[in-house]
Amino acid sequence: MKSLRFFISLSFLSLTVCGVSFLQAETFGERFLRYFPQADADKDGMLSEKEEAAVSKRIIQRFPRVDANGDGVLSEEEKEQLLVRVAAMRGEPIADNQPAGGFLGGGRSAAKQKPSIANFSYGEDERNVFDIWFAESKDPTPLAVYIHGGGFKSGSKEKLRPEKLTALLDAGISVAAINYRFVTTDPLPTAHHDAKRAIQVMRSKADEWNIDKERVAAFGGSAGAQICMWLAYSDDMANASSDDPVERESTRLVCVATTGGQTSNQPDFYANNILPLLGSEATVDAVMKPLGGVSDPEEVRMKMWGASTPEEANETAKECSAIQLLSADDPPIFMSYGMPPDARKPSDKARLRGWLIHHVVFGTKLKEKADELGVEADLRYPGADCQYSSEVAFFRDKLR
Repeated sequence: MKSLRFFISLSFLSLTVCGVSFLQAETFGERFLRYFPQADADKDGMLSEKEEAAVSKRIIQRFPRVDANGDGVLSEEEKEQLLVRVAAMRGEPIADNQPAGGFLGGGRSAAKQKPSIANFSYGEDERNVFDIWFAESKDPTPLAVYIHGGGFKSGSKEKLRPEKLTALLDAGISVAAINYRFVTTDPLPTAHHDAKRAIQVMRSKADEWNIDKERVAAFGGSAGAQICMWLAYSDDMANASSDDPVERESTRLVCVATTGGQTSNQPDFYANNILPLLGSEATVDAVMKPLGGVSDPEEVRMKMWGASTPEEANETAKECSAIQLLSADDPPIFMSYGMPPDARKPSDKARLRGWLIHHVVFGTKLKEKADELGVEADLRYPGADCQYSSEVAFFRDKLR
């Protein structure tokens, strides 16, 4: 595998991002083997799940940045990112119908641009800040708001990928990235309410910042995905009678894009859909981590949701669960997951929790309900038939 490691090393060390997949008809395995035939360990001409997992693991170990959401698995979008870098190294052209610039094309450098406004305060806490980048336009621009992941205990607005930022700006979409308070100091749904306030503050500045407040979207992974879906699927939380003009602004979104998002916080959902993925090893400990010195799963759940009883915790969590909130008048969603529904669980226990809590079953279950209600839900995972190659492509379609 020496040659494989060499080419991957070269691609990550020497390239800027230059484009999206240019041979959409090929699968990831076919394209990867075209570049790296050494990965075909059994020489059968196909990249098996085992071979792909082995190669992906080595890539993540050597280049942690490729695992953008930190779940230990290369998502479909992360794989695309890898392949376009390799394609650029080889000088292969991008299809004419692919947009140029940043994450979706060969344009500006992947180095993150400085915000138009940095650390704008939208609340009293030190974490109540956001950065915003304004797309160049005479007319008001749409706005895509990035909400970072990190299990509600870590992460920051700086996690926004430079390639994604550049691609959105190139598409004429302004971008914001927010911080919010962590569950280690403030229980949920404080983080959700922080994001709501940030959206309202941005809308209140629409005229000054040349933003079209009728075209606001959100995107994020994992915990950030949960907040995005809560905003998208909650009824408008504007308070028309408030003395605070910010609170009178709408909280609704035109569309939302998520990566590895948990669409339910309900114990029965985990019992029926997540724990069975473990088979005979099923235990709640596989998905629950200690919080603030508390390790008992039930106590952790109460502490996380600021509840005094399990029933109270479940009720609050239900009010923040996308599947429970989704209704027929809700906006489109693009969901991305790093594994197909029939994927085998990782043998590496260090990866198992991330695999479970970012499993595609969260997406399939939400899509089932969305389809029943007639709400657009685009679901992308390895092997899926999805009309969008990335959340940037989704936003280009929905916001322009």
